[in-house]
Amino acid sequence: MFTRAKFLRLSATAAAALMLTPVVKTKAGSDDGVVRVKSAYGFQETIARLKADIAAKGIKFFSEIDQSKLAADADIKLNPSTLLVFGNPPLGTQFMTSNPNSGLDWPVRLLVIQDNVGTVWAVYTDFAWIAARHGITDRDDQFKMASMVIASITSSVKPK
Repeated sequence: MFTRAKFLRLSATAAAALMLTPVVKTKAGSDDGVVRVKSAYGFQETIARLKADIAAKGIKFFSEIDQSKLAADADIKLNPSTLLVFGNPPLGTQFMTSNPNSGLDWPVRLLVIQDNVGTVWAVYTDFAWIAARHGITDRDDQFKMASMVIASITSSVKPK
């Protein structure tokens, strides 16, 4: 459960991370809402660091899906790809009260991938884009908080 103290600590950490760590956005013609953060670490260490940061923040971790293993089981070669699913239900479910369809984007999904040259990326959907996608205009503070939290989490894999 998110206590006031955890919330305040998380807010301060997230705010500091936002100020110190710019985000790299990927565009495909028009804004596709995809945010890519280059990791300074190998694939497994990136996953471990992200999960440790999620746990340290007291955020509920739901699932880790090894997509490359699923592909291999289907005799398909796929670069390393793992989906992390996590969230803070008291925050995330507020979006669904504004538009139930936003449940398509909650809980948070953070994809860790390794590209063809060995670079590891943490990839997620921009929360402002999610708000626009679902026409949610009454949760600005909550979307800002979610954006600060994901920026803080992904800052754990950026170069120092």
